[in-house]
Amino acid sequence: MLIVLPPSETKAPGGSLSPMELSFPQLDRVRASLIDDLAALPLPTMMSSLKLPASKTEEARENLVLRDAPVMPAILRYTGVLYDALSPATLPADALSRLAVGSALFGVVRAGDLIPRYRLSGGSKVPAADGSLPTMKARWGSLITSVLSADPFVVDLRSGTYAQLGRVPDAVTVRVESVLADGSRAVVSHFNKHYKGELARVLASGPEVSSVDGVADVARGAGLAVEVDGHQLTLVV
Repeated sequence: MLIVLPPSETKAPGGSLSPMELSFPQLDRVRASLIDDLAALPLPTMMSSLKLPASKTEEARENLVLRDAPVMPAILRYTGVLYDALSPATLPADALSRLAVGSALFGVVRAGDLIPRYRLSGGSKVPAADGSLPTMKARWGSLITSVLSADPFVVDLRSGTYAQLGRVPDAVTVRVESVLADGSRAVVSHFNKHYKGELARVLASGPEVSSVDGVADVARGAGLAVEVDGHQLTLVV
C-alpha cells in the first residue's frame, strides 16, 4: 500500500549538505528541467511567474540554488496542519515506508527521500528554456500516473491541484464531510488536512490492506467514521 500525501506550501528550513536522493528515477528528466529553468530565472521574474509576494523573496531565492541546498527527508521537510496530525517523527520506519508526497517540483517523493526547501505549486507556470510557459500538468504528462500506477494499491490523499498532475486509476480517494445540525452534510474545508493527516497516520501504522474495504476497516478500527462508495472513502466528522 502506498499512501500519497499532498505537499505543503510551508517547508522546514535547513538540513544537511548532502546530495539530493530521489526515488522514481523515471521522473528525473522533468525534475532536472524544472530545477534548471528555475535557476535560470532572474529573481523578479521568478517572483512574478510564481505569483509570490515580497515577503517570500528569501524562499524564492532558494529556488536558484536547489542542487547545492541543504536537504532533509521529505516527510520532515513538509510542514503544516496535515503533517502536524500525521506526526511523522513519531512513526516507525515501516510506517514511513508506506508514505509518499506529491510535488510540483519532484513529481512524487517517498517519505525518506532527501529534498531541499523549494517554492513551487501545482498551479505554477515556469518559463522553459525554449521560451514557452507550460503548465505543471503539461510538463509531467503521464509520468506521475505511470510511476504511481506501478504500485498495486494506492490511497490518494492529494488535493485536486496535485491529483490532476497524475491521476491514478482505481486509487482510493478520500472526501471529508461534517454532519450539520439538521442532519445534512457539508464538505469540510478548513480542517480537511487535519483529518486526512489523522487518517494517513492510522493507515501507515495499521495492517497492510489492498482494497477500499480494507482501508475502511482499519479506519473504523481506529474509531473513525467512514463510508465507502466505489473507490471513494468518505470520512465523516
